[in-house]
Amino acid sequence: MKYESQNVARLYFTGAMVLFALQIVFGLLGATLYVVPTALPDFLPFSVVRMIHTNALIIWLLMGFFGATYYLLPEETETELHSPFLAKLQFWLFFGAAVAAVVGYLFGYYDGRSYLEQPMYIKVGIVVVALIFLYNCSMTVLKGRKTVISNILLLGLWGIAVFFLFAFYNPANIVLDKMFWWWVVHLWVEGVWELVMAAILAFLMIKLTGVDREVIEKWLYVIVGLALFSGILGTGHHYYWIGLPAYWQWIGSVFSALEILPFFAMVIFTFTMVYKGGRDHPNKAALLWSLGCSVMAFFGAGVWGFMHTLAPINEYSHGTQVTAAHAHLAFFGAYAMVNLAMITYAMPQLLKRPPYNQILNMWSFWLMTSGVAFMTFALTFAGVVQTHLERVLGMSYMEVQDQLGLFYWMRLGAGGVVALSVLMFLGSILLPGREPKAGRIGLQAAE
Repeated sequence: MKYESQNVARLYFTGAMVLFALQIVFGLLGATLYVVPTALPDFLPFSVVRMIHTNALIIWLLMGFFGATYYLLPEETETELHSPFLAKLQFWLFFGAAVAAVVGYLFGYYDGRSYLEQPMYIKVGIVVVALIFLYNCSMTVLKGRKTVISNILLLGLWGIAVFFLFAFYNPANIVLDKMFWWWVVHLWVEGVWELVMAAILAFLMIKLTGVDREVIEKWLYVIVGLALFSGILGTGHHYYWIGLPAYWQWIGSVFSALEILPFFAMVIFTFTMVYKGGRDHPNKAALLWSLGCSVMAFFGAGVWGFMHTLAPINEYSHGTQVTAAHAHLAFFGAYAMVNLAMITYAMPQLLKRPPYNQILNMWSFWLMTSGVAFMTFALTFAGVVQTHLERVLGMSYMEVQDQLGLFYWMRLGAGGVVALSVLMFLGSILLPGREPKAGRIGLQAAE
């Protein structure tokens, strides 16, 4: 670690891991309610369990992005953060807002829009947090070296803040409501979040492979161009059946089919950089998470998204477990794994130790990836059966749900494996590791 202000990233990474564990706990509770509907007390209905599960996901991913930004920005700009104090204040405001939101959900204080259930005062708090963050990062970039990575990262982060403002617009017309709702949800996860992910991956490739910055920056331009070209009009695949004009079926089908390209480019990018670099970096676990991120993002966001994104297919599959399969693998592959890669890379240096507990960390990678993959396959098969029975044969929703019990048990079992792997990951990061005698040399090599 070269800059003292990078230490603020420890707060964000620790907070992200706490919320990651919370997300998994409520995911298991939700999966349990699918197979034993009366398993939880009345104050924890499925709607609230799901709400906390999805909100914890969004918040811990954002917290990871914030931590990654505060870690990499000083190295990219070759200067200290503009204000470490503001960065710490932002963390406690953000973490406090997350806790307040969860407590509020338990007592029935929430908006009705999925993923945007936060009450108005929490939304205002999030905007304040975003303004502090963007001011701090923008001032840091302005006073330091400008790189492609820092500029694209800042563009993505500004995009996250700008598109969140549509969460405040809640028109009475339900068609307009759903249209602008997707301007937050879609343009985050299939737009500006991809810029953040690509910038973080590019930073990791520079550090882990030693490939020249110029080569990596050229790849970054290609990936970002493909992501924005396909992702913005790809929003149309959410417009098929909500009351908007029929031409969106063509626009959505064409451009969302192209959304697989930036993720395929990321796979080629990461593996090419590792091949070209040939550098024996001591942090093997961080490299494994980085490569795994590009592969699983390609399958989750790319392949599984493409499977049901064309309008003639989506007419039958939308709102089924096929969507849930795509969402689980895409969020995990694209965004959870890039955060876990950055945490694995940065935390040893923030703790001033060489890479430690790597075997445990890599075992957590393989277990977590296998668990999410198995869950995805179970939900995919459940979705195919559901689509045929419900949308083709015309059986009622509850009749079909009775036929999917086996797949839901399989999903619950896979969730248990994921929970175990998350505990292993947290242990590998938070538990002290045995430092070899040449530990200081290893630490210098890792940097």
